[in-house]
Amino acid sequence: MRADDGGAPIRVVLADDEPMLRRGLRVLLESGGAIRVVAEAEDGDRLVSAVRAHRPDVVLVDVQMPGKDGLTALRDLRALRQPPATAVLTTFDLDEYVADALRFGANGFLLKDAEPAVLVRAVQDLAAGGAVLDPRITARLLPRLRSIGDTTREARLVRSLSAHD
Repeated sequence: MRADDGGAPIRVVLADDEPMLRRGLRVLLESGGAIRVVAEAEDGDRLVSAVRAHRPDVVLVDVQMPGKDGLTALRDLRALRQPPATAVLTTFDLDEYVADALRFGANGFLLKDAEPAVLVRAVQDLAAGGAVLDPRITARLLPRLRSIGDTTREARLVRSLSAHD
């Protein structure tokens, strides 16, 4: 049960090397009361430690951070006994980052210029067991993934996400 249906708030960990961005995300996410940021991390090592300590429902992680990057941290999180739902939140919409993030266990990939309401809804969807993908990335990747058939996990995931929009 979650705050939006009368339950406890959705617990989130933010990982980004920019303190101002983390602060802004915290204010945005916590503004409605249904989401609580339980920890912040500026690199992948601190992210993994924060997830172990706080057991969040959702993790938002940037790709490029000093030390252990976000993609490597995703692999570490996936190895946990009960990994949280994870989404990459970045300015880099490179296809290789999207594919790596999905391969390393991310449940979503969002761009930092997303509308605030989209980001809040994405966290709620992730906490409910859903998956999220920025519509611009879906539009760009879907034609290529259709051409390779149904054989890859990434292709099936992108098709299911595009049906969700």
